[in-house]
Formats: sequence, structure tokens, C-alpha cells
Amino acid sequence: MVTALLSTTYFGPVQWYQKLNRFDTIYIERCESFVKQTYRNRCVIATTNGLQTLSIPVEHTQEKGEGCSRLITDIRISNHGNWRHLHWNALMSAYGDSPFFDYYVDDLKPFFEDRWENLFDFNMAITHKMCELLDIHPNIQFTENYIPSRKEEGGRRKENSFDSPIFNSQFSILNFRDVIRPKNPIPDETFTPQTYYQVYQKKWGFQPNLSILDLLFNMGNESILYL
Repeated sequence: MVTALLSTTYFGPVQWYQKLNRFDTIYIERCESFVKQTYRNRCVIATTNGLQTLSIPVEHTQEKGEGCSRLITDIRISNHGNWRHLHWNALMSAYGDSPFFDYYVDDLKPFFEDRWENLFDFNMAITHKMCELLDIHPNIQFTENYIPSRKEEGGRRKENSFDSPIFNSQFSILNFRDVIRPKNPIPDETFTPQTYYQVYQKKWGFQPNLSILDLLFNMGNESILYL
């Protein structure tokens, strides 16, 4: 059985939650280094002025010496810039008039009121809540060791039913860590964005693969049909 490997996300995109819904087993990589400007600490929403990126600031202290990579599980959330207040206000401004914002507000507002210290734990709490609201029930596991990509393996592609740049033959796993990212993502043959109602669609056209919040606020309990 082939499983999927994902990096942790902050209100990840629709594509990320599609994997949770469609694969029998999901491994969340907890042994990788933190990578800046990725969905690990940011999400993208639609606003009346176009797309907006919401980023969680993280602490930049180096506990193991200058220049050392930091594991994703060691990343601490910074309280700089009152980001929780800014993120919540951005969501209210962008989705306050969406069909289902008021329905989910009580479930989601605590994530912008309570203070979490650890990014990975915060993201996983969000993930579990979103799965509950979406009514999906993924089998989520965590890696015990870092799983290398095909490029990191240095191996050649093999002729099999999963002959793909994202298939790791050693672990029989589809590695989506470099597929689901904001900049220069690797093509994903397992994901085709499906259109759904969006508040600003008449102004900007349909915007695919935004934060799962965009799908939830616009489509409510029908969101699962798009996953």
C-alpha cells in the first residue's frame, strides 16, 4: 500500500487536505528542517484586493550554533507584530460575508486567541480541528526518521506503476513535501483543482488551491465533495 508524505501546514491548501482525504495513510514529516516561505507557517486567502499571504512569525534563535538547521518540531512561534489579531482581522474582512463564516467562527477563533509556543503542535491542532469540520478521518502518522526525496536518494527512476519524481521506492511512499509549496511546486498528477463558489470570483476569477479556510467558508459541509 502506497502512503503519502506531507510537511506540516498552517491552514494548508486544498491540495494538502485532498491527500488527507484520499490516501489510506498519511505521514507528517517531523524530522525535516524548517523551510522558510512555505506552507509550514503560512497560508494564502482571497480578499477583495486579491490574494493575501498570512505568515506566522517564528523565533530565529540558533540553539545548536549559528548556521545549524532547525528541526520543524523545534520551531517556536514568535509573538512579534500581534500576528494573531492581524490574521483574524484579515479572515473576518475577507470571509465575513461568505456563506459559512459565522457557522464556523466559534470553532476557529480560539486558534487566534490562545498562545501556542510550538509551531508543529499548533499546526497539528489546526489539522485535527479542520478534519473534524470537514468530516474527513485520515490515518495520520508521524515519521521517526527523515525520509529523503528521490533527488536526495540519488537514484534513477524505475519502471513501475508509480514511476514518478515523487515516488520513494525504498519506503513505498509518495512524497508531496516539494509538491505542495507556494513557489515552483513539482507537478501533481493526483490533484486537479475543482471550481467552487468564491466570494470574489466575479472580480478575480476562480482562484485555485487556496487555504482550506477558503473552501470551508464558501462551501461549508459540501467541502468534502471537493476533496
